[in-house]
Amino acid sequence: MPAEGAPATGPANGATGAAVETDALIIGAGPVGLFAVFELGLLDIKAHVVDILDKPGGQCAELYPEKPIYDIPGLPIVTGQELTDRLLAQIKPFGATFHLGQRVDALQPQADGRFRLLTDVGTSFLAKVIVIAAGGGSFTPKRPPLAGIEAYEGRSVFYSVRRIDDFRGKNVLIVGGGDSALDWVLNLQPVAKQLTLLHRRDEFRGAPHSVEKMRGLVADRKMDLRIGQVTALHGEAGLLSEASIRTKEGEARIACDRLLPFFGLTMKLGPVADWGLNLNENLIPVDTEKFQTSVPGIFAVGDINTYPGKLKLILSGFHEAALMSQAAYHIVYPGKKLLFQYTTSSSSLQKKLGVS
Repeated sequence: MPAEGAPATGPANGATGAAVETDALIIGAGPVGLFAVFELGLLDIKAHVVDILDKPGGQCAELYPEKPIYDIPGLPIVTGQELTDRLLAQIKPFGATFHLGQRVDALQPQADGRFRLLTDVGTSFLAKVIVIAAGGGSFTPKRPPLAGIEAYEGRSVFYSVRRIDDFRGKNVLIVGGGDSALDWVLNLQPVAKQLTLLHRRDEFRGAPHSVEKMRGLVADRKMDLRIGQVTALHGEAGLLSEASIRTKEGEARIACDRLLPFFGLTMKLGPVADWGLNLNENLIPVDTEKFQTSVPGIFAVGDINTYPGKLKLILSGFHEAALMSQAAYHIVYPGKKLLFQYTTSSSSLQKKLGVS
């Protein structure tokens, strides 16, 4: 469930109808994508954000939420999740809409200079500029090495949660020991008929408070914790009924009609590779004045771009987002003069930020 103060979210379940029209569509909700919302917002450029993950933060929030980062200016030490939370607070005045759990699949230039984009769940966008801030590319969940799992995917086996109600009243088996597994244990336990967490060892990589809450639910017999590995799936016509597991005690079966395996993520450039952009070893070359790609109106910032002297640092992505926004302004507001202002001295910028 979205946390209090979380960004507004758009349709995420096969949305249909008219396209969402926006000044800018940002692909990627990692730190650089989030800061792009801020820099664009200062220039009155409205943004929507799409990310394949089910929450903002990209690698920082998904892969190392508790890992300390030491090279963010002004923050001697900050975790990935703390940095994400600070950026979300910073962009709150600009009201960006997030479309999470979606992947942008198709892009088509329009006669009026805009771009039409379509996600894998049917959400359509019309945007004046596109900002690709997808890090190393789109995250693809790792498939467990289970025979026949493909037949269950999308019906009984899911790699993310797009609608909690899809798990209401179900026997849910969650496999994994990181933050994603623990987060969904805590969110789905109240709605599931029965919930079991399976992990290969009785130690967890997730946030300590999440582990504590999970163990409390186990102690109160509100869910089960099993230590072992899933070895086989059982069911018919894509509908799961049981899973075989191996534990120290031996082989066993768990009744389940929903399986959520969290085995980590791999990163791929994904559909972006088919958009007609010049590519260099799965990276997108850009200029260092605008951070624009080979297609006017499409920009790339952060780890997904490449140029002479490129450093794959979050702070480099912040710099790129600032210059990108200056160039995007002239596309969104053609013929309008851009007056450069500082947030420390501009009353109009401070008003936008709600601090005047």
